[in-house]
Order: sequence, then structure tokens, then C-alpha cells
Amino acid sequence: MFGEELFGIKISNDMGSVTSWDVEGRRGGMISVGIGGGITGQGADLLIIDDPIKNRKEADSLTYRNMLWNEWQNTLSTRLQPGGRVILILTRWHEDDLAGRLLEHEPERWTVVSLPAICDSENDLLGRKIGEPLWPEYGFDEKWAEETKKSVGSRTWNALYQQRPTPPSGAIIHRSWFKYYKQAPQMDEYIQSWDFAFKDTNDGSFVVGQVWGRKGADKYLLDQVRAKLSFTESIRAIVSLTSKWPQAQAKLIEDRANGTAIINALRHQISGMLPVVPNGTKVERLNAVSPQFEAGNVYIPHPSIAPWVHDYVEELVAFPNAPSDDQVDATSQALRYLDRAGTKGTIKVDIF
Repeated sequence: MFGEELFGIKISNDMGSVTSWDVEGRRGGMISVGIGGGITGQGADLLIIDDPIKNRKEADSLTYRNMLWNEWQNTLSTRLQPGGRVILILTRWHEDDLAGRLLEHEPERWTVVSLPAICDSENDLLGRKIGEPLWPEYGFDEKWAEETKKSVGSRTWNALYQQRPTPPSGAIIHRSWFKYYKQAPQMDEYIQSWDFAFKDTNDGSFVVGQVWGRKGADKYLLDQVRAKLSFTESIRAIVSLTSKWPQAQAKLIEDRANGTAIINALRHQISGMLPVVPNGTKVERLNAVSPQFEAGNVYIPHPSIAPWVHDYVEELVAFPNAPSDDQVDATSQALRYLDRAGTKGTIKVDIF
């Protein structure tokens, strides 16, 4: 519409159709086809691929994703002229979609422009702070995000609105491994497990406190606190959870940064504060407890009684590619301890 006004060019009067036309007086034009459409024999200086996956059904179909990848390898990419450029525009329905495979096979060739509905990274392209919405002026604010996420579910929210799909099965922890309860039995043992923010700044880190119970070989996640808290608020949170769950005698706290300071501040006020010295990486620690999930020994509350479980599951199945890992850390810390009955004092959580 503005080609002639802005660039001094216009569409040729003898254009074939809206999906195929040339630029008047020049060797250039545009061809538009669907996935699988015929473009053999046509070269491209600019190749634009727009929404190659339309819905969840296509996204979850390995057959369709393989077809799309073959189309890219054998048809689309072969049409590029030397020095040609590609623009891929899509909703990240699936971590194994076209963008996912391209970033896996040739990450150095691509520049990613991702604008999530709610900022979840300190390196946001627009300079937003974590938790800041993308377009609040038009009603897409924090309240809208909370209501939409509740309506569509965490998996769809992460994919469609945050451009951060989580695996349908899971990376380390598989979705099918989760066991749910609506009424927990009486436990043999109760503990708290805490993952505190590394520093007392507003950097988007969550403080996570969990209550776990053990019944024989089975472990139950009974309660959870998850919020962005200052040092003072973190102290109030552990005092509050201790009042709510007095039977959870052991309180596992990672012995670093704010965790160390909180232990020192509450040691003579709350009993059972156990400093934990983690051993191994976060991935290694979760791998070490993954057999407990796979064997069906880990139970979590049903979403009908604990709506926060949706986010808990998504973080665990997405890890190590999740934007947050606070719930992962608190979980692996708790499950390792519950397999080490009778340990006292400072705990070194080994991974083997």
C-alpha cells in the first residue's frame, strides 16, 4: 500500500493474484504458499515463514513436526539465494517445533526475538522488570494474566503467551510420574524444605518453603509457600509455616547467602534448623531423586485442593529449561533428606 510512497516501487499491473505478484520495472516479487505448497524453481532473498503450526493437535503430532522439519530441510531452506534471510514467526506450541529444532541444530545462525506476555527474564528485550506485563495499556495486565493462566492452564500459558513451551512428557521428571492425592494419610515423619533467594534484592527470585511427609517409602508434598520475599519477609514466612505445621521438626535450609543468615537469626527461636550443603549441580541433584518419582513414591496434592500444583508440575517437567528452579531445589533437597533417616546436624546432600 505504501510501497510507491515510501520506496518508489509498486506492484506490477499484470500481477497474477494476491499470492503471486511482481514489482513493476524490477526483477522481484512475492510468492505465497502454504506448508507443502509448490515453490520448487523459485529463489528467495527473503523467506518469511508465518505460523507453521496452527494448533495443539498439530504441535503434539510427531508426524506433523517431522513433516515440517523435512519441508524446511528439503524445500524451504534450499530456495534461499546466497546472502538470503529467513524470518520465522510462530507461537511456541511445542519445544520440538520448527524453532526448537533450528535452535538445537544451528543456534549460531539465529537471532531470537521473544516478547513474553509477562516478563520472566532479567535480559528482557524491552528492558522490563520481571513480572511486568507487555501491553497493560490495553488491558493485558497482571490481573488479565492471572485469570488467563487459570483459564487455559500452565502448559498452554507457557507456550502461547510466554513463548516458553514445556515438554508434554518431561525432561528429567516425566509428567506421567506424578501421583496425586486428595487426602493425605498420617505420616511417619514431617519436614520443611526451604530455598531462599540468594540476595536481598528485587531480582525476581522466589523464596520456596515446602512441607513434606514420609509414609514408609512414600513421600507426600503437603504444603508450599512460594513468593518473592525480602529477608525480613522470609523470616516471617518460616515462622508462619512452622506455626502451621509444628509436627515438621526438621527445617532444611541451604547453607548459603540468605539461608545462612536466616539460620543464624532463628536458631534460638525455632528448633530443628538444619543447614544443608548441596553436593553436585542442580541437574545432578534432581536426577538423583528422579527414581523416586518414576517408581511412584512421590505424591503431590490434587489441583482441586492446591491450585499452585499446576506451576509446580510445569517447573519440574521443564527443568533444566524452566525460568525458575526454586521448587526443584526445595524438592530435591527434601527427597534426599527423607531417604537419609537419622541424619543430624549439618547435612551434605550427596548425589550418589
